[in-house]
Amino acid sequence: MPVMTFKATATKLPQGMAVESEARGFKIIADEPPALGGNDQGMNPVEMQLCALGSCMAIVASFFAKQNDVDLLGFRVDLEGDLDPAGFMMGACRPGFQEIRYKMFFKTKSPRENVEKLAEVMKSRCPVGDCLMNGVKFSPAGFEIEE
Repeated sequence: MPVMTFKATATKLPQGMAVESEARGFKIIADEPPALGGNDQGMNPVEMQLCALGSCMAIVASFFAKQNDVDLLGFRVDLEGDLDPAGFMMGACRPGFQEIRYKMFFKTKSPRENVEKLAEVMKSRCPVGDCLMNGVKFSPAGFEIEE
């Protein structure tokens, strides 16, 4: 299968910190809580990053469950990440997550060893998790000034 290119656009909205992002016709609003200068119209980008990781894990679990002999009746993952706002606000430290922790909850009657195998497959095949664990080439393409 050839490499696929995914595309998205993020546009700053006129008020506060709100941003509307769009991909394939789907839209989401990101914002910051009032304590960080926003109007709390949506999750902030790092919360979205946790949600993207959790969503990807759930999709991978669903996709690979049968191949690993797991009858997946339900799945949930709780995630949390540690981030020092001083990194973003003052450049005093790294601006991103210092650590992300997660706990998975599988609803199944399948044997524990099958679920353990699925959990390992999930860790190795989750695209969002891979980007976070291994980094990704970040290539700015310049900028333009619009009137």
